Amino acid sequence: MLEIRKAITVIEHLHREGDRVVDPPIRSVIAAAVLTNPWSGRGYVEDLQPEIVAVAPMLADCLVPACVEAMGGPDNIEAYGKTAVAGLDGEVEHASALIHTLRFGNVFRRAAEGTSFLSFTNKRGPAGCQITFPLVHKTDRSQRSHFLTVETTIADAPRPDEIVVAIGAASSGRPFARIGDRHRDMELGAV
Repeated sequence: MLEIRKAITVIEHLHREGDRVVDPPIRSVIAAAVLTNPWSGRGYVEDLQPEIVAVAPMLADCLVPACVEAMGGPDNIEAYGKTAVAGLDGEVEHASALIHTLRFGNVFRRAAEGTSFLSFTNKRGPAGCQITFPLVHKTDRSQRSHFLTVETTIADAPRPDEIVVAIGAASSGRPFARIGDRHRDMELGAV
């Protein structure tokens, strides 16, 4: 059963990069849920599938609309990603189980009108740990300009028996990106 203690949405607008104005500003959003680890206190659980099937779709129903709405709709999303952090009494596999399922990732991909594989991180950490994860272009993973990182912290999460699950999106790639992409490397004869 899904037990969410709290949900947060973090919105950032980047107006300047170095000494240059970013116009229009780049919007980044993180939508996160802090939930009780469904495997907490049960010892080693061999079959995680029943909880994945029960919990992951409900997490998607909570987080995806919050992220897409905060971005102003799918047309404003160019990059996306996902993460999960298990509290110290959980396993990294518990965090992974909730985000590495089509019942979660496909919901976000469809809502964002993306086709790319969602970039991700999954780890174990204490309350207040850095929650950091990469983003990639939603339809073309070769676009290095959209290799971004979003991050936040939640002071009281994850507690030892909790998991933080988050998705993120950005309205653009890095400002003033100028390192090219993999296609350009191939044109130049890179090995």
